[in-house]
Amino acid sequence: MGQGASGLPGAPGGPPGGPGGDKKDEKKKKKFEPRPPMRTGKKKRKKGPSVAVRTPQVFPTAKCRLRLLKLERIKDFLMLEKEYIRNQEVFKPREEKDQEERQKVDDLRGSPLSVGTLEEMIDDNHAIVSSSVGPEYYVNVMSFVNQDLLEPGSSVLLHNKVMSVVGILGDDADPMVSVMKVDKAPLETYADIGGLESQIQEIKEAVELPLTHPELYEDIGIKPPKGVILYGEPGTGKTLLAKAVANQTSATFLRVVGSELIQKYLGDGPKLVRELFRVADEMSPTLVFIDEIDAVGSKRYDSNSGGTREIQRTMLELLNQLDGFDERGDVKVIMATNKIESLDPALIRPGRIDRKIEFPLPDIKTKRRIFGIHTGRMTLADDVDLEIFIMAKDELSGADIKAICTESGLLALRERRMKVTMDDFTKAKEKALYRKKGNVPEGLYL
Repeated sequence: MGQGASGLPGAPGGPPGGPGGDKKDEKKKKKFEPRPPMRTGKKKRKKGPSVAVRTPQVFPTAKCRLRLLKLERIKDFLMLEKEYIRNQEVFKPREEKDQEERQKVDDLRGSPLSVGTLEEMIDDNHAIVSSSVGPEYYVNVMSFVNQDLLEPGSSVLLHNKVMSVVGILGDDADPMVSVMKVDKAPLETYADIGGLESQIQEIKEAVELPLTHPELYEDIGIKPPKGVILYGEPGTGKTLLAKAVANQTSATFLRVVGSELIQKYLGDGPKLVRELFRVADEMSPTLVFIDEIDAVGSKRYDSNSGGTREIQRTMLELLNQLDGFDERGDVKVIMATNKIESLDPALIRPGRIDRKIEFPLPDIKTKRRIFGIHTGRMTLADDVDLEIFIMAKDELSGADIKAICTESGLLALRERRMKVTMDDFTKAKEKALYRKKGNVPEGLYL
């Protein structure tokens, strides 16, 4: 019995789960707290104005002289407040009034807006407009639009829903043309070009001299060249020479790649060409550099493809701009291509392109000059002999020589060396030639 009694939960020697232990466990356990009730139904609204703007209650409520006097005092106060507000409107600055009116006009216009072209004015309040992706619309002209600036062909802002004319784009220049303008002159100069003395002389005579000294051509009785085309093997310095011209001249420089003139929608390509030369004429004297002209200037042939026809229409507009009825003035055109044989004969004939400058692969003297330019700031080891690479019979272009110098420097950095050795140049040349051949090992194809 004694052993059984000692094993009971409530006994002094029993397990801790007795009455005393249960109370301690209950204190340790976290009490369950019910979630606060959520608000149901509509939110209570405040009725009437706030205390600051509410008219005071008048006592007594019965009709008497005291009530009349209090009401008159409230009336005088309201009249004074009305007069104060009227004076504030009168003396409000003109800029704030214009800002409010402009805000009202913007609210009427709506947002966002679409851009269209004004085709024809029917009367003072109606016109026919067209967008680049849709048909023509007969729309209203808002009263706040300046009627004097509305001309056929001008760009207008249209309301996004009712297509009404709500504004005029003052600067109708294509945004793509604005991007083509080179604001910051390139850092390359004629000194960075190895060799090419005759090419530099020819482009100076055809491009720079007519802009700086046009009287020389008048005295001798000839017209200066309208444009030049730079052609030759890839990597021979055509674009580098154009950058040097942009660095040396103070004229406006517009750079465009031939593929940018190919647009998605019908007629956008010729329109971009017209816009390009119009902006160039406004900013004259101007140099227009068209790189990779073979993208749009290839030979014409009969085709049923709409894309090919659109490219040919773009080239026809370019031909018209180069030599049409409109005088180009102080606008000179520089073109560059790797495949002059694929260009249309009408594009490169005299009158449009008066001078063709060929860029051959560098000879021994030019190679020595290019190696000197690219290794001038490099730290070379004593065993480096550049004459071995200069006298080699490999057909290296200027870009290949630059790649060899850069790759040799990277190989030296990989081994944590601050001097470039002959072994680095040898490995760099092998890698450059391997990439130039299209990663095809020698002897694979006979």
